[in-house]
Amino acid sequence: MTEITVSERVKSKTSDEYIEKLRGQLQQNTECGTTHYNLAVALMGKQEYDAAEKALHDAVECSPSLAEAYVLLGGICLQRNDLEGCLRYNKYATKARAGFAEGYANIGFVLLQLIDGKDEKEDEEKLDLAIKNLQKAIIHNAKFVQAYTTLGNAYLMKGLIDESIEANLQAVRIQPEFPISHNNLAVAYLQKQEYDLAIFHCDKAESLGFQVAEAMKEDLARYRK
Repeated sequence: MTEITVSERVKSKTSDEYIEKLRGQLQQNTECGTTHYNLAVALMGKQEYDAAEKALHDAVECSPSLAEAYVLLGGICLQRNDLEGCLRYNKYATKARAGFAEGYANIGFVLLQLIDGKDEKEDEEKLDLAIKNLQKAIIHNAKFVQAYTTLGNAYLMKGLIDESIEANLQAVRIQPEFPISHNNLAVAYLQKQEYDLAIFHCDKAESLGFQVAEAMKEDLARYRK
């Protein structure tokens, strides 16, 4: 999202009174896409996902350019483990609004989840397309920490270790306390046999509450001074 995250929006609008107020507004004006969208967010905060899904469809029917609604529809699909549905709705989001960074980042994330090892050529195509979309995300939002981190993962999967390190370093430049990026840096530096840096970022990730893989900690233990 452009101004605050979905989770923050959901948390801020969960009261029954607020939901009833929105429904009252919709009785007066059923064609307001933003009100349908706000109702969906509030319903998601109460975990009423079926009702939220209907409100989101109403939102995009009234306001086809409401990219955030497509992203939330994708989030509902992801919760149902419907990766293809999530991918489809995020593609709609990027078509609804040019330069919508969150949509591109979500497309990249889902494509990485769809890599299953069954077809090497198909997996390589998904990986390349994921990288392309994640690069678009950070072009449109140069401070998108999660996009840099996911891009770093994608680079690592492609064997581009230096590029992975740079992407994750950019993430921690923007948000120094982002633990996933520190963990990813530990993985990448370990692969480069730069053990001091791997240990530093491993310890930093753990200090920030990230559960580092035991296998990596065991690999690094022999290089501690």
